[in-house]
Amino acid sequence: MTETLSLTAAAVKFTCGMTPAALTGEHLRLARRCVLDGLAVALGGSQQPGMAPLGRYILSLGGVADARPMGAAGHRLPAHLAALWTGTAGHAMDWDDTQLAEGPGRPYGLLMHPTMPPLAAAMALTDMVARETGKPVDGARFLTAFATGFEVGCKIAEAINPDHYMRGFHTSGTIGAFAATATACRMLDLDEETTARAIGIAASCSAGIRANFGTMTKPFHVGRAAENGVTAALLARQGFSANTEALDGKWGYLTIAGPGGDPALVVEKFGAPFTMVSPGVSIKPYPSGVLTHPSMDAMALLMAEEGIAAQDIESVGLYAGSNVLGPIRYRIAKTELEGKFSFAFLLAAIALRNRCGKEEFTDDFVSSDACQAMQHRIETHFSEEIEAMGWDRIRSRVEIVTKDGRKVARWANEAYRGSPHNPLSDEELQGKFADNAAGLLTPEQQQKVFDLVWSLETAPDAGALVELTNWGALDGVGA
Repeated sequence: MTETLSLTAAAVKFTCGMTPAALTGEHLRLARRCVLDGLAVALGGSQQPGMAPLGRYILSLGGVADARPMGAAGHRLPAHLAALWTGTAGHAMDWDDTQLAEGPGRPYGLLMHPTMPPLAAAMALTDMVARETGKPVDGARFLTAFATGFEVGCKIAEAINPDHYMRGFHTSGTIGAFAATATACRMLDLDEETTARAIGIAASCSAGIRANFGTMTKPFHVGRAAENGVTAALLARQGFSANTEALDGKWGYLTIAGPGGDPALVVEKFGAPFTMVSPGVSIKPYPSGVLTHPSMDAMALLMAEEGIAAQDIESVGLYAGSNVLGPIRYRIAKTELEGKFSFAFLLAAIALRNRCGKEEFTDDFVSSDACQAMQHRIETHFSEEIEAMGWDRIRSRVEIVTKDGRKVARWANEAYRGSPHNPLSDEELQGKFADNAAGLLTPEQQQKVFDLVWSLETAPDAGALVELTNWGALDGVGA
């Protein structure tokens, strides 16, 4: 009889056994898309207000010049600090992708942002590995390491009790550390014992609380996850000790941070199937929490179908269950960071501009008289009817009352744009990249990024990803 592996052992075995041969077909196609999306949102996020003080802090530390941070390739930093920068930039606009839930009792769309922690870790270690080995890291090695961390993070997020998030932990910061650790271990080609120690180290670094949503610290959670993963792998490689079953047992991570979980849901499923493929990943059309996207699309469609303009709106009601309303905490947004968690702002942006992208997520637009006035016309309402339908999908209904007395309503599409059931096309994904890269990269530079990513598994040097996305400097001053 085969003994069932612990969660830690299953994660370690998968991490060390992952090879480029596992990246085929749909898995390979989706991995490329996730990388392109991650590059896009990190580019756009690198301009956000929180990045300049973070950059000044990083530059003040000095250290070994091992790695180029994304968007600022003129700098060389210690690898863990490059990961911190890139990971924070990638989550700065809350536009990075979202893991879908599969296990029982898991709220749909509320597990983690799976791409940025492993992507930032892989990018940060590309230069170091190239220097140590004397040859570039090829695209196949890079993609394999990225996909490894993506899968490990998703499976641990699926295993932990969903109360982990409901109690206030930010899963992208906590579980993201394990994703980044697995990627770093794969990039460094660590053995099973060393990888197990790295996961143990990461278990004591994992952090992030939802109290900081709506502030610069929320994206810092993801940057710190990437930093922690790189640090854990490098410490383990130096012989630093840690519990090699740190996810499991009475004092293990699942028990302490869940509390509890169900490793049996995933221990036999690492890579079988890959979470990236099934149940899949949502690539966001809007830079806000995925729970808001169906309602935003419903608002836009309702206005178009009924011929309603912003000046026609008397009031808007958004009806949803607690899984949707709970995390969206700001009644009226005063800043763009608060706007990511404010239905009033998100629906106001759609009403006023029929879009909600990088240009709308500015403090000037959020605080403008027109936006503030529209926000005060929008209310959210808890719906017992929708709550009773369950949390297996993101459900909501939008109602608009016009100034001439009309009342119209529309249910949000459960197969919302960006979900695996209604994915963005490659052209739409490239459009999202262009939106994020506007003013930073020329169309010709953007096309070079597309050409590289769409054939990344055959690229001789993955470090070109950093070079091709270079635009400025860590302190906000052009390099």
